Amino acid sequence: MDNSLLVSLSHQIAAQRSMDVIANNLANMNTSAYRRDELKFEEYLERSQPGEDQKGIQTTSFVQPAGIVRDNSEGRIEATGNPFDLAISGKGYFAVQTANGERYTRDGHFTLNADGTIVTETGDPVMTDGGAVAITTDDGDVTISSDGTISGDQGQIARMRVVQFADDMALTKEGASYYASSQQPTDAESGYKLEQGMLERSNVVPITEMTAMIDVMRSFQAINNMISAQEDLKRKAVTSLGTFSAAA
Repeated sequence: MDNSLLVSLSHQIAAQRSMDVIANNLANMNTSAYRRDELKFEEYLERSQPGEDQKGIQTTSFVQPAGIVRDNSEGRIEATGNPFDLAISGKGYFAVQTANGERYTRDGHFTLNADGTIVTETGDPVMTDGGAVAITTDDGDVTISSDGTISGDQGQIARMRVVQFADDMALTKEGASYYASSQQPTDAESGYKLEQGMLERSNVVPITEMTAMIDVMRSFQAINNMISAQEDLKRKAVTSLGTFSAAA
């Protein structure tokens, strides 16, 4: 396979990877607190010895994915009316205890399970400064202040555990809007506030993603057209050579 086809193939692979990322963003446009991803690319140069009628080391430029970058800008905050829905304004993550260990999320769509424990949509307990906490009927109407203090008719119950990390970009996405991290989280004391009865929406802007998708599709089509043109030239060259040989 000649270099032109290899270069075209590298562009096609990059376009396919980019389309996968865009499609995933669009699929999560309604996922609370979802952070959009963007695929970054870099140039890869392959060096080879000069061929006939060439001088010096030859280079061929390929494109290759350099990694996925997460957009950590905050989504808009909307009212839901659910007293256990919480939005984080500012820097921070809720700590959640899962079967795989502690995980972190900004999706504050919480509810009470049959035992009265505050849990996520997947049923995992949400951590407070005293671990998982259960709300009883004696607590009455529960309020959660901007610093995470949970209070009921009997007084203060607990305080939501909000954590921060030195490098948010190092967090690894998992399913169910969870993040995992090898970093040691620190309990947040400032730089955030909780808003009760609110949820942070995804920061995906559909029109932006659709525009990017159209650009990728056009690029992919242009590459296909280039490959088809190259194949046509080769076929014509082979046909012409065959005709010339037969005439000779």
